[in-house]
Amino acid sequence: MDLHVRYEGDDDPKKCTAKKLDRFDLAALHRSDRATPYGVVLNPHAEKALSPADKDSGALVALDCSWESAGEAMFSLPGEHRALPYLVAANPVNFGRPMQLTTVEALAAALVIFGAKEHAEEILSKFNWGHTFLELNEEPLRRYSECEDSTEIIEIQQEYLDRAE
Repeated sequence: MDLHVRYEGDDDPKKCTAKKLDRFDLAALHRSDRATPYGVVLNPHAEKALSPADKDSGALVALDCSWESAGEAMFSLPGEHRALPYLVAANPVNFGRPMQLTTVEALAAALVIFGAKEHAEEILSKFNWGHTFLELNEEPLRRYSECEDSTEIIEIQQEYLDRAE
């Protein structure tokens, strides 16, 4: 699956996971909405959860921007917008925080849910903490990847949300 990132460039370039993916030719960066291809857009504000049913929708698109500017209006990209289910960050800045994923973590999570775990491992291998993301989220990612659709994803996600409270 082709990985694309709508790149805002408002984070520290030394810590930017999207820039690193681009350097290794693992994802294409796009500076405008128009240049970004149509596909599944990872959007935390989407009304529908990402599920294996979305895997044939073309490209996988993430938005790389600062969490401070990641409001709903930023997600104006064309495509099928989907929210990732409950997962925990492994990146050094947000380690252990739910739903505070870097761009590479979001893309890797989607790939695992789509049944492309090896592709997820490949992109995470460029980060010394990358394997930790898969280890921390091994059970939920496995369960999400076994779902049929968004409805099943939401049911499983609710179990993790109930535990987190």
